[in-house]
Amino acid sequence: MSVDAIRNKYKAAGQDHLFTFWDKLSEQDRASLVRQLESIDVDRVNRIYKKAVGTEKEDNDPKHVADPIEPLPMDACESVVHHPDNEQAWRRTGLEAISRGEVAVLLLAGGQGTRLGSSAPKGCYDIGLPSHKTLFQLQAERIARLQTVAEKECKRPAGSVIIPWYVMTSGPTRADTEAFFTKNKYFGLTSKNVVFFEQGTLPCMTMEGKIMLDSPSHVAVAPDGNGGLYAATRAPLSPSDTRSVLSDLEQRKIRYIHCYCVDNCLVKVADPVFIGCCIHKQVDCAAKVVPKASPTESVGVLARRGDKFSVVEYSEISKEQAERRNESGELAFNAGNIVNHFYTLNFLKAVEAFEDDFAFHIARKKIPYVDLQTGELNKPSKPNGMKFEMFVFDVFPFTERFAVLEVTRKEEFSPLKNAPGTGSDDPDTSRRDLLAQHKRFLVEAGATVKDGVEIEVSPLVSYAGEGLEHVKGKTFTKSGIASSVEELDALL
Repeated sequence: MSVDAIRNKYKAAGQDHLFTFWDKLSEQDRASLVRQLESIDVDRVNRIYKKAVGTEKEDNDPKHVADPIEPLPMDACESVVHHPDNEQAWRRTGLEAISRGEVAVLLLAGGQGTRLGSSAPKGCYDIGLPSHKTLFQLQAERIARLQTVAEKECKRPAGSVIIPWYVMTSGPTRADTEAFFTKNKYFGLTSKNVVFFEQGTLPCMTMEGKIMLDSPSHVAVAPDGNGGLYAATRAPLSPSDTRSVLSDLEQRKIRYIHCYCVDNCLVKVADPVFIGCCIHKQVDCAAKVVPKASPTESVGVLARRGDKFSVVEYSEISKEQAERRNESGELAFNAGNIVNHFYTLNFLKAVEAFEDDFAFHIARKKIPYVDLQTGELNKPSKPNGMKFEMFVFDVFPFTERFAVLEVTRKEEFSPLKNAPGTGSDDPDTSRRDLLAQHKRFLVEAGATVKDGVEIEVSPLVSYAGEGLEHVKGKTFTKSGIASSVEELDALL
């Protein structure tokens, strides 16, 4: 597109102030600004601003009657906590889909470990296991093990089952993430089956809806939230690779996708039970949940807002609602959100058609900006602009066939959110929860583990407790790492 065409487009959108310093820019800076402006859908940005501000105004209107919040309908809920009867059938269905090459994984890994005292991508973090494996390595090895399990149980040739892994990074983390995988030889996975892509950004705007500059030749931008996943799956993988995540999924004939957050050390990547449950229920989209730890736990819950599925923040639920119980004595609003989702490929492809109906969430922030009169960079002391985010669960209200699977917290959810020593959702609790799970694997296989003994069982040995039959009747007296079944015998 020519410079004149871009300028006319921005003028028609009421955003031509972005060319204020054009006459003073070098040729290099002009080219840089044009490239950025060409990559921004300015009409979409205006729609996002208008929609977000309008929705916020409506929600804050005292006369506004909000849709009632109700617990999930029973027919949408399945559970392996209270009703494990179907678990084996679901697992078999999921493994068969995996063995046919129909399952892929989307990893939300755009965050840095800033709160953990690290500027590296969060997936590079070592939670303190005896092996010092990072979150990325644990998850990669679960994929590798699950591929092997599917081959053996579904009688496929060795090395024939592939679960492609799509890793969503962000601007600040992409280079470091790719370098970390390269350095570690993709943790044993084949590099062509690990696909990196980047979370999008949106321009920062003034309270009046004008796009901001953070230099005379650069628009101020911010990440568009983990809900930017959907637009990111349609974008080119890189400036030199015109493929998109969606086109690659189609090319591989993927039908089902598991999506999760990098910071959960217990995540069952491409969980065949979850995949199989969703296939059985013939849903387009689904969410895993864990029972709330208490009525007052500060966690969003899956519920119905009016006639639509939604994640309802804990602050939106009254004390009476939070404490309400159903006929079986469980909390009525009990489905704690853990950012663990299922999609069909057809659903992911359909998101673009209703994406404009999403209400982006406004975050008012202190955003450095260039004064259009002086050209000087100002660093405000109070919020002066807006950043816009979408959450990954914002698609739920648009889902026609939706389901929820309740799973056990101690087996599937231990998030890494806080700095070491916090005592909650920190590296110590992640390490504790993972090693406790490994002990349960051994005990449930018929072994005895002496008090105080800590054994780390590699994901390459067991994905979810399977493959440990030979430990039955044995007593483990030594702490250590088992990177193979044979190494377990050294810990007796």
